[in-house]
Amino acid sequence: MLHVIFVVAIAAEAMTAALAAGRRRMDWFGVCVLAVVTALGGGTMRDTLLGHYPLSWVADPSLLLIASGAALVTIALARFMETLRWPFLILDALGLVVFTIIGCNVAIEMGQSPVIVIVAGMITGIAGGILRDVLCNDIPLVFSGELYATVSIVTGAIYYLGVIAGYPADVVTILAIVLGFTLRVLAILFNWSMPKFVYDKELR
Repeated sequence: MLHVIFVVAIAAEAMTAALAAGRRRMDWFGVCVLAVVTALGGGTMRDTLLGHYPLSWVADPSLLLIASGAALVTIALARFMETLRWPFLILDALGLVVFTIIGCNVAIEMGQSPVIVIVAGMITGIAGGILRDVLCNDIPLVFSGELYATVSIVTGAIYYLGVIAGYPADVVTILAIVLGFTLRVLAILFNWSMPKFVYDKELR
């Protein structure tokens, strides 16, 4: 189940990145590159930092094809994408929590400390979106008040605590997905956000 959701999440992340590329008039190669970076960048950064090899897309090259294929499908169906805003938001929320859990799992299997487990999950969940926004010359969405990284941290903490408490893996996974997904959807519906730091005085 987790693998199926993971593949769907990769496709969804790639499609949202393709739309961002289209808004900046990138060519088809640029669209595919941005889609792959967004969909697989979080896992790549996590594996690189933790020394976990081979990278996920090296071990399973079909992930590259899925992300690129989703980007090309987006180009073909771009005119209909506006009507699919909510399905994309739902898939993005689901992708966030699933990527987070997979990242935590990798760190747990490597015997990392609790803090590193949760950080690894967060990096897996949010780094791809940060790379997308940087490549599009935007301030990353996750730094703009969106309750996104916080959802990832909460999801990772729930998953890790459930694992070390000895609960069945399937139960812990489902619980973390449901709670993290619900929190993210509520944040979207009610515009929950992190407090912002505003300082506009010049230092002299």
